[in-house]
Amino acid sequence: MVTRKGQVTIPAEFRKKYNIRKGTKMLVEGTKRGLLFVPIMDAMDLAGIDSGKFDVRELNAELDRLRERWR
Repeated sequence: MVTRKGQVTIPAEFRKKYNIRKGTKMLVEGTKRGLLFVPIMDAMDLAGIDSGKFDVRELNAELDRLRERWR
């Protein structure tokens, strides 16, 4: 059901599945089949996502190699 202000309720099972909570921004697109609601992830939720995946020394060495290549 749509309220008079144009608001809709997303069922709890979908909010849990797609990590939608109060304040989550949504992209709304019109498609041939209807409306598509896509949650927009907050950049702060990505902080530290790659923590521990890379060795700083290896990354610095790769940067040095790339810099030499472009000189």
